[in-house]
Amino acid sequence: MQADDILGWLKQNPAFFDEYAEEVADIYVPHSHRGQAVSLAERQLLTLRDKNRALEGRLTELLQFGEDNDVISERLHWLTVDLIQAEDLSGVIGTLEYHLRERFHVPHVAIRLWLPSDSSLREFEQVGESVVKLAQNLVSPYCGPYVTDEVLAWFDDAGPALKSFAQFALRTGEEPFGVLVLASEDENRFYPDMGTLYLQRLSDIVSATVLRLAPTTARVEVEELPVEAHDEA
Repeated sequence: MQADDILGWLKQNPAFFDEYAEEVADIYVPHSHRGQAVSLAERQLLTLRDKNRALEGRLTELLQFGEDNDVISERLHWLTVDLIQAEDLSGVIGTLEYHLRERFHVPHVAIRLWLPSDSSLREFEQVGESVVKLAQNLVSPYCGPYVTDEVLAWFDDAGPALKSFAQFALRTGEEPFGVLVLASEDENRFYPDMGTLYLQRLSDIVSATVLRLAPTTARVEVEELPVEAHDEA
């Protein structure tokens, strides 16, 4: 008789443990940690305790995730409030950089926009075709160790020390009009498997705020986008 057969029979006959309670209590099995034999009942109790500790650990982990998400949500809320109050693109960029560095503790931030503008802001400096293609391919935020040489150059002298990046497109509908890049010297700050829900929300918030204060020609182009494309933003 195989072990699986015994196990199957016991599952089909749960009354066995009641009918032979005394006999079961006399059965001793080896304990995997203590190196000694314990009763079957004690072994079952120890197994339940191990499962309970594992569940408690998982619950603690989930509670910590919940608390962390609450903190991020509140920070994103106040960033949104301050962005709404910005009166021009310079104010938007300054507000965004302040919140990302001081409240989200992101040490390096770079933005590039290719909207019609006569602004002298660095964010409107001309970008290469590779950056535009990068934005078009960023259907969701990218997190990881790689950026193009052009993007890395946006961080000036800090560039060579940067180890991880979060990149996402600023867009309306399907057409991007800019890129926002977050960077850190910590290689584990932005890693490939991290969640990007809040990064995507940040992208949506910044996109809407920039377009609200963009030049008139840019806003007209946005308003003329098909409804279907706008709904996908």
